[in-house]
Amino acid sequence: MRNNLLLIFSAAIFITACGNNGGETKSAQPKDTASASATTATPGASTASDKGLELIGSNDCTACHAVRVGQGPNTGPAYEDVAVKYAHAGDTIVNHLIKKIQSGGTGVWGANIMTPHPGVKEDDIRTMVTYILSLKKS
Repeated sequence: MRNNLLLIFSAAIFITACGNNGGETKSAQPKDTASASATTATPGASTASDKGLELIGSNDCTACHAVRVGQGPNTGPAYEDVAVKYAHAGDTIVNHLIKKIQSGGTGVWGANIMTPHPGVKEDDIRTMVTYILSLKKS
């Protein structure tokens, strides 16, 4: 019963997050938000960083996450905070985060539920995670 409620609640959040976007195309608003953040966050970013940020913008990531603390939505943690949290975790964290993004979950950043993203290619998720982890403060 509890699993059914969690599934229903997760689906409702996903539908709400991906629902009406004011008549704009689905990828236009998040991509613009991510691009605007990128111009101030990563001047001179490498091609790999640009690709990671582009993938974040073209998926539904920016509906819940901002690149920097204090920018955009705050349903999920800012990617800057994710980078700080996992800065000392080593190489195995990339695979862990890929699986977390694919399967979704809750509890790491409070009670908010991250919806699963099984349709996003693993290589694309790896590129996004690599970009996110590059945001750690020096």
